[in-house]
Amino acid sequence: MVIIYGQRHALTPIKGLLSDTIHHVMQQVLGLPEGKRAHRFISLDSDDFYYPSDRSERYTVIEVNMMQGRSVATKKRLIKTLFELIEQEVGIAPIDVEITLQEQPEHCWGFRGMTGDEAKLNYSIKV
Repeated sequence: MVIIYGQRHALTPIKGLLSDTIHHVMQQVLGLPEGKRAHRFISLDSDDFYYPSDRSERYTVIEVNMMQGRSVATKKRLIKTLFELIEQEVGIAPIDVEITLQEQPEHCWGFRGMTGDEAKLNYSIKV
């Protein structure tokens, strides 16, 4: 699951493009299937979203929640590819993007009536 935070006036016009870009990177780097898009946009009013003074109003925070298992190299490639393609495709400079990866063991995920360690996934998390 990916959660994207930003100021409403800056985030709303680019939601679709940003979601497409993020999902493309997740497919390219992590091997996620096309239908495995789970993005949540949190659009905040300006007085509800404080950010560093050296960032612009386009400052965007991206939290990627995923099961443990990816290598350090894969996680670094994910972050760097997100920076690169978000700048190229969406026009947000890397200085205005903050990315965090949140990992939990498979047994801490619940979906389709089971835990993640019981599920038969159609992609690998050991990349």
